[in-house]
Amino acid sequence: MSIAGVTRELLVRYLDLWVPGAVHSPHGATFLHAAAGELDGDVAEAALRACAEFGDRLTRRRLTLLYVTPDPPDLQARLDAVQRELRTPVELAVHVMPGPVPVLLKALGAHSGPLLSMLDGIDPAQVAAGKPAEVITVDVPRERLGGFDLTTHVTLVEGDRERTIGFGTRSAKSLEAFKNEMWALDEYAGVRYRDPNDPEGHLMDITLQPNPGALRRELLAVLRTGERTVTQLKRFALTETVYRAADAVKVVTALLQSGAVTRQPQDGRLGGDVTIRIAG
Repeated sequence: MSIAGVTRELLVRYLDLWVPGAVHSPHGATFLHAAAGELDGDVAEAALRACAEFGDRLTRRRLTLLYVTPDPPDLQARLDAVQRELRTPVELAVHVMPGPVPVLLKALGAHSGPLLSMLDGIDPAQVAAGKPAEVITVDVPRERLGGFDLTTHVTLVEGDRERTIGFGTRSAKSLEAFKNEMWALDEYAGVRYRDPNDPEGHLMDITLQPNPGALRRELLAVLRTGERTVTQLKRFALTETVYRAADAVKVVTALLQSGAVTRQPQDGRLGGDVTIRIAG
């Protein structure tokens, strides 16, 4: 599987989680796929097919798919054909058009309900006002996601080709869910991950149980600046690395067993309020 295939599969997996909850909004839900240049038709079709799987849940509920690209005619015809093939309900509306993203979202009333966006070359600030809003980005610097409380980035590497995928949300639960899907992708894809924040740039295989070496180094670096609670270490892993909160607990447990760190209190469950510090 290529980088493009991994990107597409990650979007589909997250849509499978996002759509069932989002369509419960009385204001309807919107998925936006926007590109500054040519929009990837395979990704657009995959997203439509993923959303169509929930057609039976759309009775008296609205799900809008908005594709924004400077050159839309061929894509509109392709997606129209998919809708005819799948016999999608009228509540699943698909629009392909050019134009400024904020204007189109406002015209559709998208900011009134849940909004999930996938952006390629588009400023994420334009989509941060949904209720709630979440965004997946392609090759967008992390600092551009300032409108979202929780963010993460991961670089996909295939030979000498790279693509950095970002995710922004205001929900820790959503961030954890996104990362769970990220690590659940095909481990034989031929694509590896790199943490953009890892100064050593180590490559990691895609697997449900990622190699904890990079996280171990990063947590020890944090602890050298001062003690932290388990909750703080979990949040650091979730928001500042490619790892999940649960991975942080495993690493802290291993560090305690090796004697590299100590805990207070010394006994009992490794709860969130337990304080961890460098040994000695």
